[in-house]
Amino acid sequence: MIFFVRFLKFLTSFLIAALFAGAGVAATYGLKWWRELPDYRQLDSLSLGAETRVFARDNTPLGTLIPKIGEQAISRTLVNLNEISPFMVAALVSNEDRRFFEHYGIDPYGLGRQVQRLAAGDSVQGGSTLTNQLIKNTLLLDEYQQARTPDRKIKEWLLSVQVERSFTKAEILQNYLNTIYWGDGGPVELYGIYSAAQAYFRTTPKDLTLAQSAYLTVLVPSAGRYFDYKAMRPLMKTLLGRMVEDKWITPAQMDAALREDLQPRGWKVLYDKQGRITSAKLVDRTQKELKAVTTVRYPHFMGQVEQELVRRFGRDKVYGSGGLRVYTTVDPRIQAAVETASREATGLPPGATLGATIIDPFTGEVLGMIGQKLNGSAPPEAWNNAAQGQRQIGSTIKPLLYTTALSTGLTQEHREDDKPITFPCPTCKDGVYAPQNFESQTSYRNMTIREALDRSLNLVTVRLADRIGLQTFFGKLRELGIPPNDGTGLAAALGAVETTPVKMAAAYAPFANGGLYRAPRYLTRVTTARGEVLYDDGLNPVKPTRVWTPQIAWLGLDMIRGVVNDLSAAQGGLAWPAKFGDWPVAGKTGTSNGPKDLWFVGTTPLYTGAVWVGKQQGGEMPTNSYSGLVNGPIWRRMMELAHQGQTVRAFSEPPGIQYVDAPDQQFLPGVKLAVLDPNYSDAANTALQENAPPPVQYTESRYTSAYNDPRTVLIDVDRTTNRQATEFTPPENIVQRRVYIEQLPAYAPDDSPAPLTDEKADPAAVKAVRNQNAVPQIPEPKSAAPQPVKP
Repeated sequence: MIFFVRFLKFLTSFLIAALFAGAGVAATYGLKWWRELPDYRQLDSLSLGAETRVFARDNTPLGTLIPKIGEQAISRTLVNLNEISPFMVAALVSNEDRRFFEHYGIDPYGLGRQVQRLAAGDSVQGGSTLTNQLIKNTLLLDEYQQARTPDRKIKEWLLSVQVERSFTKAEILQNYLNTIYWGDGGPVELYGIYSAAQAYFRTTPKDLTLAQSAYLTVLVPSAGRYFDYKAMRPLMKTLLGRMVEDKWITPAQMDAALREDLQPRGWKVLYDKQGRITSAKLVDRTQKELKAVTTVRYPHFMGQVEQELVRRFGRDKVYGSGGLRVYTTVDPRIQAAVETASREATGLPPGATLGATIIDPFTGEVLGMIGQKLNGSAPPEAWNNAAQGQRQIGSTIKPLLYTTALSTGLTQEHREDDKPITFPCPTCKDGVYAPQNFESQTSYRNMTIREALDRSLNLVTVRLADRIGLQTFFGKLRELGIPPNDGTGLAAALGAVETTPVKMAAAYAPFANGGLYRAPRYLTRVTTARGEVLYDDGLNPVKPTRVWTPQIAWLGLDMIRGVVNDLSAAQGGLAWPAKFGDWPVAGKTGTSNGPKDLWFVGTTPLYTGAVWVGKQQGGEMPTNSYSGLVNGPIWRRMMELAHQGQTVRAFSEPPGIQYVDAPDQQFLPGVKLAVLDPNYSDAANTALQENAPPPVQYTESRYTSAYNDPRTVLIDVDRTTNRQATEFTPPENIVQRRVYIEQLPAYAPDDSPAPLTDEKADPAAVKAVRNQNAVPQIPEPKSAAPQPVKP
């Protein structure tokens, strides 16, 4: 007896200890699970990988950006509950969770049924509430990947209680309907009620009938049921019966649904009068597939839109959080003009393609873009030469240099020599940089920079760049969005800078808009699918950068108008093929070495555009490929189409501008140059950078005595005064120059030169000057005008 009492006490103590131990273990694991729970409030901004829809500026759809799960594209568009048919909601509740509106995330009756099934040795079926399933497919999806484990189930229950306390039943239903997997959509996976309605019936969730709702609901547990329509009918009938029992529908509505001529996409089904199937055949399973392409309209433009969206908002925001509604800058009319010009482009060098764009110079908005040469209706290559291709811009950079020079106080009448020159260059052949004009044609004249830009002369250009300093010029290029590469020297002034057509168009826009730079942009407004505004350029406009004053911008514009209009084809004009109708046109051609790249960038009072032509993978084109004859007509064609129906208008001239006759009228006949009114001299407000290195000391190239042009004479020049040397000129400043005879008066020395303090005249210099002043008598030249030179 005593033994029995002791044993009973021992057993009681053991059970109490075991109970406490079990409670401790449970508490330990419960605390662990609680700490590992994800934040249930994430459902408030649930990232479901929804499609982002994109629209043109006239609100016509461009297409969608399709998200991915791993490498698999998915189709999902989030909708509100009021955008879903009540039949669909009722069918889902009756089939998946009949007590949904009565429980608080965990259904005790459902759990009790599962315990009974387990006790009877049956398999577990169902038991999860809609709230449980929502948690499993969202907050716990990444952690468990649908795996059935005890700790996942416990976490589901804990989270479900939290969700039910924080969200309404309507919000839970809405999230669930947007989360469900509805099968294989071919190139995409179908997620959410919107994709299901589109794929299986080509309708919207709001327009789903009772029969269609029952069909889609029966697919929820197993999307593979699609392939056996006859087997689905009994399941649909059972579901409709439940809906009658639950008083969602009437018996009459059930009968009507069973008699409906239901035709899921891809199936051909025949029914008798009572709605029984007489024949069901899967004729084309691909009919329920949805497209996974980004868009069929403007793919190159859409690619830039996608990049801009991801840069601004991040990939999760673009492809998640219900997707976005994106309103862009593209104008279908302008886009059509660019595409037509691309298709009609003829005369491209063998193996060459193109990139072209038109922007609004007053807003920076990209109105049209094409990144390839289009050929008929064939889809273009994906690579976008207009926005992705970094190409050397050649002489299209020169107007930016010349306008920078004007902004430092120089005028279009400023003169530089067009003759060979060399600069020290440790990395160059023979240790010198020796630029040349196109095809090595040189006039050996001192000329205005207006004429030099008209003829696109490299030798004048590098002298001008050296005069104002590369650091001053590079600073302006950075403001214009086309910074040079590190280590770039004077070759940058001739176009050894790489950028894209769309950025070049933006760099030329300040000529037309009064000197303001705006970076190219593709977006006007972005909202979430539910209307939350993320970006609106009307509410948050980006301030432009003032690059030039309005007056300096006008002077630069006047120069590139001259490139188009000053010289005819017979006179060596480079850009005349860009002219169209009565519209004023300004622009510049450009050619990189090889030639590898051909350019034309120009503007009208309405639009600014750029056209690049070259080989996709790089490489040289035939030497007889000229940008004026290849790119100019393409630019003209896209612009004349873009301007159709528009009233001709002039560029807007600012105050403070005067006009003078161009010097050397034999070279620029009838040309007038825009100059600053003296009262607006402060408009030239670009200071030479203080940290700029001193100008490179260069030497004039020497000429052999065999050179015997009867129109010229070789003289000694003081390179510091640009006049003829005198006996007081230091020998290191004396250089030889060959000038035209009629230009000799411009080189005359001062009438009464005086020696500098405590300096004496150099005897050797005196002798040289005396010999120099005996100018030989040369016969009158037949023509003082040199032959036109090519770019």
